[in-house]
Amino acid sequence: MKAGKGRMKPPVSLNEREQVILQAVINSYVAHAEPVGSRTVVKRFGLNLSAATVRNVMADLEEQGYLQQVHTSSGRIPTDAGYRYYVDYLMKVQRLTQSERRRIDDEFKRQLSDVDGVLRHTSQLLALVSHQAGLVEALDMEQAKVQRFELMRISDDRVAVLIVDNFGSVHTLPTTVKASAGQDQLSSLSNFLNCNFQGMTLGTLSGAIRGRLGDELAEQRDLAHSVLDILDTMPQRRGRRLFLEGAVQLFEQPEFQSIDQAREVFGLLDEHDRLISLLRKAVSEDGGPAVFISQEKDDTVGVEDIGVVAAPYHVDGKPVGLIGILGPRRMPYSKLTAIVQHTSEVVGRFLTRLMR
Repeated sequence: MKAGKGRMKPPVSLNEREQVILQAVINSYVAHAEPVGSRTVVKRFGLNLSAATVRNVMADLEEQGYLQQVHTSSGRIPTDAGYRYYVDYLMKVQRLTQSERRRIDDEFKRQLSDVDGVLRHTSQLLALVSHQAGLVEALDMEQAKVQRFELMRISDDRVAVLIVDNFGSVHTLPTTVKASAGQDQLSSLSNFLNCNFQGMTLGTLSGAIRGRLGDELAEQRDLAHSVLDILDTMPQRRGRRLFLEGAVQLFEQPEFQSIDQAREVFGLLDEHDRLISLLRKAVSEDGGPAVFISQEKDDTVGVEDIGVVAAPYHVDGKPVGLIGILGPRRMPYSKLTAIVQHTSEVVGRFLTRLMR
């Protein structure tokens, strides 16, 4: 499994010296975004090895596909396989300090009264603390439960159907009715909806109402069907949504300075379905926080040099969406995994209280 949980035996076993040097190269490259030479490894990490020995080990790691040389005379940088080995077998998730945990916790003590506001704020928080892009997959609106219906006349032949749900949202659905429909009919239909369909999810609402239409509604059937017509459009208008904040910070990274790279990243950030797919690829099989690292020629990603750290958030113990951080492959995965994990837990607890 990923992100240091239940690690399996690596496909190519590295000895202790190779692991130490691979980790040193990755840590140095993450911090400075510059190719790493053998002398740099010795000086920065105080290894009790000669530069020549480190250089030979780095050459072996390059031969095994974990490091690469950008230019013949330059130092080395990690490959996708190098990052993957580090994340899967070497990385230890950092523990957040008490002040870091408190900073995240305090953000959810604000007056946040609706689900979308909480999730948008979460994406802003992730971007702020990571200096990368913060991603949050919104809850599926079809799973929102109806708390109250209200019918309000707008004009002689127009009525607004107001639906308040447990996500804190108010859906205003205008529909056309016969001018002869009086206030008594509107009140009767409103009472019928509230008495029979509170607690239904938005995704099942129109089918449930259609199934209950009977003789008792014969006198207002046209009005009821007008309401159903507008409800039937809701699933097509909804779907999985994404909150994205901090995208501009990506273009401060050296990996995305060229025009071609910036264009590719802009294209990716504009396609929310692809970003949600990345979040799902990052989450581990056991539903814990994990890391996705883009591979060259990965058709699903379409962009090189991308890394994603993601975790699910839960409401009442059930996973309902994903949060994550997107940035260059050269990210401090150990620290970001801890941030994403703690934030997902706080968001889940907050939403569980809010939606009850």
